[in-house]
Amino acid sequence: MHSTNLFSGIAASLNISFIRGVSSNTSAIVKVHRSIYARRYPTLMVLPNGSTINLSYHEPRKIIKLPLDLSQLSEAERKARIEKRKPKQKIRIDDDVEDTFNANKYLKYLKKK
Repeated sequence: MHSTNLFSGIAASLNISFIRGVSSNTSAIVKVHRSIYARRYPTLMVLPNGSTINLSYHEPRKIIKLPLDLSQLSEAERKARIEKRKPKQKIRIDDDVEDTFNANKYLKYLKKK
């Protein structure tokens, strides 16, 4: 309070007026200090090292994942990442089941109408 009076007294004596920042978010530290503001959506941002940050985003997204710089990885890690990106091969298993069922054997048990 005392420092505010001191600054206003100095400003009055020098004919200088303090101009507040243009944006309403200039001094926002924790939240946007507005009574009416555009809709913001809670979003989780994942950094390349795996750490996460909760933030408000202008589009409704759940997770934003930042890309990983492959030039900073070791050769083994780079190859493993590139292999994960390739489409997986579908494994086909062909089972040869021997079928010895004979339907003619059970025709005598069917009732004729």
